[in-house]
Amino acid sequence: MTILLMTTAPPSDAPWYLGKKLPPLGLAYVAGALEKAGFQVEILDNYMLRKSIEEVKELIGKLNPEIVGITCGSATFRRCVETAQAIRQTLPECKIVVGGWHASYVPDSILEVPEIDYVVMGEGEQAMIELATAISKTARNSIENPGETISGVGYRKNGQIVKNPSQFIKDLDQVPFPARHLLPMHLYDRTIEFLSVKPADTMSIVRGCPFSCAFCETKKLWGNTCRTFSPKRIVDEIENVVNNYNSKGIYFINDNFTIKKNVTEGVCEEINRRRLSVRWACDTRPDLISQELLHKMHAAGCETIWFGVESGAPRILKMLNKGITLEQTTQAVRLCRKEGIQVACSFIMGVPGETVADMEASLKFAKKLDPDWCRFNIYVAYPDSVLYDEVKQKHLYDREDDFLLYVKTDQFDFESLLKIQMRFHMAFSRSPRRIIRKIRREGFFHTLKQSYKLIAPPKPKE
Repeated sequence: MTILLMTTAPPSDAPWYLGKKLPPLGLAYVAGALEKAGFQVEILDNYMLRKSIEEVKELIGKLNPEIVGITCGSATFRRCVETAQAIRQTLPECKIVVGGWHASYVPDSILEVPEIDYVVMGEGEQAMIELATAISKTARNSIENPGETISGVGYRKNGQIVKNPSQFIKDLDQVPFPARHLLPMHLYDRTIEFLSVKPADTMSIVRGCPFSCAFCETKKLWGNTCRTFSPKRIVDEIENVVNNYNSKGIYFINDNFTIKKNVTEGVCEEINRRRLSVRWACDTRPDLISQELLHKMHAAGCETIWFGVESGAPRILKMLNKGITLEQTTQAVRLCRKEGIQVACSFIMGVPGETVADMEASLKFAKKLDPDWCRFNIYVAYPDSVLYDEVKQKHLYDREDDFLLYVKTDQFDFESLLKIQMRFHMAFSRSPRRIIRKIRREGFFHTLKQSYKLIAPPKPKE
């Protein structure tokens, strides 16, 4: 049985699409699991390749897969539907399965599309193995509903939508390495701006989150219990990308890298034991680090830590249910500086209830923290978070892009936020001290190029 797993092309009019070309790790994990189970698997990363619908149909006709799995985010919902319809026209007997963020948060919206046969909610590795096995048996034995007993699978039965509860993988070490060999690794942007080495690759080692930030919806996909790969398994994968893809750096893309201190320390010890010369960066919370832990991380190659600061206004932090204080963030940055670890900070702007004065407090706090990198991100409401429900119920938006909501209050709308965002980035970046630091770190011409991007007018839409 041949299975094609694919992403869809990004929406052409999405204002947040930056074109950064990174491998789709979630899809690659599912591909690796299916390969280990004995299936023939291909991956089409169309988010990066951006093939037209006609080109996708041509590829589908050549591969003739029995199953096509599409990963879908709320921003790519329309593209997902268009792709499913094209596949159905080309191969009427092919089973179409949709997974990913949107399928986990709003599965009914997927199953209302007649061309789509199944959704996978939550983790996809085990569910896809069981579903592909059941579909294969169905072809031989005429089983009516192959998804009927599979956890995390949704389908239609007698005109009704049926959703089986998800079960999370307890031992993540069962999951094989992502199938990077099925991806066009030479086409990806294997540079990470906050790592001094290249090529660099991404890894995902933590699933689940016990925190309850109002703007985040990740629990629906990964659960509220934190699970990690073992230190040995993590460093085995680091060695794999170093040996097979000549990687010199790793960016761990999970939000709470240091949530399990013993695992973080184990990773550091294992890197040092194997004498791996690899530089790495991670994301974590200010309240999940200590001087002792940072010392071990730096000794094992940690160059940069990203902190989700979110706001410089205490009342906004409380409203977001972030569970951290400005003092904790200040202390975390201070500890990183002491250990020689670079710091990056991200802020959210434009949440319901926020004022322009609150945003200005974020800029002021960012300047006080003085991180090596800083980003001010405009909040767009995604389904299934607490804030999304508030925005939807109170109609605090003036634009709806499929399921994404652009917040509008008496203080701001999306267009005004874009102007504030540009002003903040310029105000933060243009101090002589930061410019000199950036030139030393990234070189004069790269700094000049990045500065131009901040002030250049946007390209007109084609």
